[in-house]
Amino acid sequence: MGLGERSNTAPDEVTVLLVEDDASVAQMYRLKLELDGYTVHVAGDGMMALEKAEAARPDIIFLDLQLPKLDGMSVLEALQRNPATREIPVVILSNSTERELVERGVQLGALDHLIKNQTPPARLSQRLRGWLGS
Repeated sequence: MGLGERSNTAPDEVTVLLVEDDASVAQMYRLKLELDGYTVHVAGDGMMALEKAEAARPDIIFLDLQLPKLDGMSVLEALQRNPATREIPVVILSNSTERELVERGVQLGALDHLIKNQTPPARLSQRLRGWLGS
């Protein structure tokens, strides 16, 4: 099934990759998304994010920018270069508000840039359907 065919996808058919190195933050978002019926994979560093993106082929990726091993912008660039992951929508979820990073993320194809401390898990879950077109 192609990404364009997911308009009526039920949450339990949607796989999310959450890339976050802070375990407590990752757990907070993961619990809410799982309670809402999504399948959630978590990657704690940039290298693991690329491995899981290719292996799990998630429907959407929430990507932090400050990560160990490989920063979020490098992850985004690598996802865009890889034909297997190029079409996966990416939303940056970071506390970075630097204008240059926000603009670069959009130029690299990110759908949105959310500020973690302004984005409670419930809001993230609500917006997920809109990003996937459902």
